[in-house]
Amino acid sequence: MQSAPDRHEYPAHWEADVVLRDGGTARIRPITVDDAERLVSFYEQVSDESKYYRFFAPYPRLSAKDVHRFTHHDFVDRVGLAATVGGEFIATVRYDRIGADGMAATAPADEAEVAFLVQDAHQGRGVASALLEHIAAVARERDIRRFAAEVLPANNKMIKVFTDAGYTQKRSFEDGVVRLEFDLEPTERSLAVQRAREQRAEAHSVRRLLVPGSVAVIGTGRTPGGVGRSVLGNLREAGFTGDLYAVNKAFPEDLKELDGVPAHRSVRDIDGHVDLAVVAVPADHVPEVVTECGEHGVQGLVVLAAGYAESGPEGRERQRELVRHARAYGMRIIGPNAFGVINTSPQVQLNASLAPQMPRPGRIGLFAQSGAIGVALLSRLHRRGGGVTGVTGVSTFVSSGNRADVSGNDVLQYWYDDPDTDVALMYLESIGNPRKFTRLARRTAAAKPLVVVQGAGSAPQGHAVRATRLPHATVSVLLRQAGVIRVDTITELVDAGLLLARQPLPRGPRVGILGNSESLGLLTYDACLSEGLRPQPPLDLTTEASAEDFHAALAHALSDEACDAVVVTAIPAIGEASPGDAELAQALRSAAAAGPAKPVLVVHVELGGLAAALSAATSTAPRARTATPDAAAAEAGATRTGPTESGTATGTPPAPAAEAAASEALEGTHLIPAYPAAERAVRALSEAVKYAQWRREAADPGKVPEHEDIDEKGAAELIGRLLARGQGLTLGTDETCELLGRYGIPVRRSLPAPAPDEAVRAAAALGYPVALKATAPHLRHRADLGGVRLDLADEEQLRRAYSELTELFGAPQELRPVVQAMAPRGVDTVVRAVIDPAAGAVLSFGLAGAASQLLGDMAHRLIPVTDRDAGSLVRSIRTAPLLFGWRGSTPVDTPALEELLLRVSRLVDDHPEVVAVTLEPVVVAPHGLSVLGASVRLAPPPARDDLGPRTLPAY
Repeated sequence: MQSAPDRHEYPAHWEADVVLRDGGTARIRPITVDDAERLVSFYEQVSDESKYYRFFAPYPRLSAKDVHRFTHHDFVDRVGLAATVGGEFIATVRYDRIGADGMAATAPADEAEVAFLVQDAHQGRGVASALLEHIAAVARERDIRRFAAEVLPANNKMIKVFTDAGYTQKRSFEDGVVRLEFDLEPTERSLAVQRAREQRAEAHSVRRLLVPGSVAVIGTGRTPGGVGRSVLGNLREAGFTGDLYAVNKAFPEDLKELDGVPAHRSVRDIDGHVDLAVVAVPADHVPEVVTECGEHGVQGLVVLAAGYAESGPEGRERQRELVRHARAYGMRIIGPNAFGVINTSPQVQLNASLAPQMPRPGRIGLFAQSGAIGVALLSRLHRRGGGVTGVTGVSTFVSSGNRADVSGNDVLQYWYDDPDTDVALMYLESIGNPRKFTRLARRTAAAKPLVVVQGAGSAPQGHAVRATRLPHATVSVLLRQAGVIRVDTITELVDAGLLLARQPLPRGPRVGILGNSESLGLLTYDACLSEGLRPQPPLDLTTEASAEDFHAALAHALSDEACDAVVVTAIPAIGEASPGDAELAQALRSAAAAGPAKPVLVVHVELGGLAAALSAATSTAPRARTATPDAAAAEAGATRTGPTESGTATGTPPAPAAEAAASEALEGTHLIPAYPAAERAVRALSEAVKYAQWRREAADPGKVPEHEDIDEKGAAELIGRLLARGQGLTLGTDETCELLGRYGIPVRRSLPAPAPDEAVRAAAALGYPVALKATAPHLRHRADLGGVRLDLADEEQLRRAYSELTELFGAPQELRPVVQAMAPRGVDTVVRAVIDPAAGAVLSFGLAGAASQLLGDMAHRLIPVTDRDAGSLVRSIRTAPLLFGWRGSTPVDTPALEELLLRVSRLVDDHPEVVAVTLEPVVVAPHGLSVLGASVRLAPPPARDDLGPRTLPAY
């Protein structure tokens, strides 16, 4: 590490793994005195041209003085960072603090010169951009606010690194050198640039795993059976379009092929490049395999082996070492304990998983942490009978197991601009980084539906992530705010996914119902009411209805401007004229195709053939690929043994070429999802209605209003003085009122009353009528216990109330009574804001008392809150009607309440040191409101990793 004269210890928290533009990874860390040989070796591999651009002159080698200067840093005024792959430098960056004269300086000088050098073989990978983000974060930590860089005009690549970063900058040309100066404070543009780069890099890293040109299965057994041999067989059966290799160090030296696949004893023996390695060896042998893969240039690993974090402390350490080992070579990992990955694209046909049958191609992306749940989801999407009927298809499938590296966030980045995925379905046992997931989900949901089942699990095993303190229900609400379609079961996950993949979004909640069963229609009607939809009276076509009757009724319902969606109910009909399944399906499909773009759902009872006929294609959109109309499989991995249309039996799915041909024949066909129960169909439709409403609102998210009476600077100075007392403190009454007052939030004054005479003097100062309140923790905000006396009009009433309180609850020292002037009557509410270390700042609102405390009727929004968010926050609670004139009561001043919410949001957003605010009660009257109680807690804010440089989860 550093020598004695250095002023700071080695800053280990600056170490980070990053994903580069091409999807590979690199490690960024501080340069130390131990790196002299690495630095010299790195410099020898840099071209003369790059050296000239760095030093403005020919500079063939580093002198001993140079090496000493570039490896000895104090980590304050002189800092150097290196990007490494395989432990070797591929790029460096350093800054030197300078004064106004451009010479070396110390604090409080707040400017530094910065310079980069990137190995030619790694230029174009985004290494310099990643290093700039990290060195800028380091500089801000050391109170450097501005960078200066001198660049030769011909060094266009480096000029572009600086100009594209998005920082506020100045540019000048002097003495043949371009001088760039830029502030390091993150701007809206710099954050947008950073997140766009993050998306491209992480999406590309997943693409390298899902679209490999070559795959090696390491651990392929010599005899049938076993994990490795099974995966190899699955890849062959799926028709993988790239190069395939079988690897096992136990193979005889003369073995050249296994099942027609080239066989090798080590991945090092493979002549060609290997993009993806499926690791199917025991956990004890994985490190050796990782080393071989890294040295051979493998881009990514799917680790199927168990025995990692799921097995206890020893396994957690083994998992951490696995990730560190793989990242050192620039590789990303799916797993360990993974089920595998699938890509059904005809250009790839990848089944690197334990699923024995390739799913039919389609438009649904599927992510599951659990292998068992992944199998269940593939099964549900595959089968026709039972569960959700009708054939659907998958674009890509990822089962991440312990998700030690690649997570749901990475897959979301890939799906965001994947043209083959229209709907994303995710089963998440936990959310390791809620703040980032919410941000990515909001962006993804604006482009395509995202449906999530969220388990109540803890943070992923082995991850060094901040755990959220928010209740599970609150996290779910915040996900919905981000546009996530949040469901509770995998059945609901698939139900919603089928509808969203096959049908257009509804324009509103109005639902037409028609069918040949009055009872089933009424059940559907009641289900719509329960889900908050607005159903029309069901149209009963009677059991004698023909296919033409269904066609006419559906066409009429779709053309009705008062109808946004249609649910068709069908039961088996009796009689010679009753339509067959195929005939009825064709009638419904043709009516839906000819009518306006409105969603159509079918609820069927004992009509399995109808469900199959409605979905006589394997895809979930007209452009997708199809299978033969009668293809069916009960479960993923099961094979059909019944006769085909030609009378022969088969145990294999249709060939990709046949599916593609069938797809062309069915181009433009409307696939209608069918459900075996009205409740399931209506619940899926309800989710689609809410999602469509969110999409419309997301197009105009509102704005954060400016308030001219806010004293942001004065509040910052006050917070600084208060925090100087200690690391965390709850403010007293006067300090709370002063801080809130600077944001235009007046708190109604209350005076302590430790004795009756002092209560009388307090009332005289405030003016009658007054309230007498006990503020002891067990009585605070508990009017139901009798600790509050209201409308005390004179001294006599006040003294009597004081006596009653002390007789009931004890001495004044225990009660802590206060006197407060009466506020106008209204509805008691509560406003809270808290900074969660994982989710970020959250604003909450509800009615005070039992509604929020007993029933949990609180609404939540992420800060900063817009004017639209504030309006929806007030209206989101179940007891909101009490604010709007319920049962003839006088409506209260909700605009004043919304403004209060916006001011609290602004306070917490402007000053992250305000880690908690509670306003209770806030009495909202017909005109105005009164804040009767308030508390504020200050503390150093948790680190904002979403504002810092891009990093992968730490280990």
